Amino acid sequence: MGQSYRQLGNAAVSGALALAVLAPTGEAAADEVFDWNVTGFEASIAGGQNAVVLSRTAAMMHLAIHDALNAIDRRYQPYAYKERAEPSAAPAAAIATAARDVLVDVIPAWGKPEQRSKALTLVETAYTADLAKLPNGPPMQQGIAIGQKVAAAILAARKADGANAVTQYTAGAAPGKWRPHPNPVPANPMIADQLLAIGNWPAMLLTMATPSQFRLSGPPALTSADYARDYDEVKRLGGKNSAVRTAEQSEIARYWYEGSAQGWSRIARVMAAQSRLNQWESARLMAVVNAAIADGFVAGFDTRYVYDFWRPVTAIRAADTDGNDATVADPAWESYLNTPPIPDYPSTHSVAGGAASAVLARVFGGDQFPFQMTSGPPFAGITRSFKSFSHAAQENADSRVYAGIHFRSACRDGIKLGDRIGQQAAAQYLQPYRD
Repeated sequence: MGQSYRQLGNAAVSGALALAVLAPTGEAAADEVFDWNVTGFEASIAGGQNAVVLSRTAAMMHLAIHDALNAIDRRYQPYAYKERAEPSAAPAAAIATAARDVLVDVIPAWGKPEQRSKALTLVETAYTADLAKLPNGPPMQQGIAIGQKVAAAILAARKADGANAVTQYTAGAAPGKWRPHPNPVPANPMIADQLLAIGNWPAMLLTMATPSQFRLSGPPALTSADYARDYDEVKRLGGKNSAVRTAEQSEIARYWYEGSAQGWSRIARVMAAQSRLNQWESARLMAVVNAAIADGFVAGFDTRYVYDFWRPVTAIRAADTDGNDATVADPAWESYLNTPPIPDYPSTHSVAGGAASAVLARVFGGDQFPFQMTSGPPFAGITRSFKSFSHAAQENADSRVYAGIHFRSACRDGIKLGDRIGQQAAAQYLQPYRD
């Protein structure tokens, strides 16, 4: 398979790829689908997209890839493009063109000129390399043509979804309300400043009816015993200089600090390799996983700005104002890892993990599938093993407490929200095609 999966950290899937991606007889392997997953993330990050915008880009790209393949050979229900392509069209050309056309349209809307230039160069280099592998004949040209049509359909469907809208936001000062970090820290490279202004994108949804469809009931009251318990846990385990956080808990915090769409896409690639999925199966898996994650961010931000709950770093420093006698302030407390500049409840990282794990369990027919995965940036190279998808989702949520950046309630309820989103997405979208 050589240097498949265009990624610096290709060792991340080494455990699964040791089995090799061997598709059933007569089927094409899924390398092109996975290669564009990697290229899409690299280009989106290079182009200045934050974690939420990046999830939208990845979902659009993978929905386009899915629809392009299913226009050639309809094995699953299409998402946006309903027409048929010539059956002789080259799948690899269709995949590359659909992905390329989505990325070159979406990426320039974000970032600085030099970022956009770097991102587009990554995309065009990958596209040129993919087409160079194919004979220049009618199948390639047919594949290019269908890729272009599908990408245009996906882009038209998302044109007015509000992704570029900026919601005005004013931070509060009352106890329990989010406010900017008291001591600004270096930004997480996966999160850009515009996250604070995102608010609610009601039309950005891909699989949900409304952002509030599964809205959560909210964090515990400041004066409650539940809040005091959450407070004590994150204060003890999540502090920069915690004496009780174990070495493994610190590792877990770093391991899962990568952006949700990147990490869970890598898990999906691992599972696709282990299960020897073909291109159509892999394209459907990547599309539903990333669509559910994207919707998880939208739904999570909808809830987030309803409750506007403060982060641990603010709560612990201002505990003498919360009205709870069981909480003791520490004016010098810092989180172990950098706290993102957005409210606490829910943890959208946990929402994304709940959504992705639900999709994976539904696609693979159960939760109990062991796998191993190695982390990507910003703490690349950590390898961990999991006994199930839900095990990974729970550890993903736990990591935010160990990192000191979320209360337990935000993580626990985030998984619940994500599970509802993922269950619905996998049950209702891109189902097997029947005449």
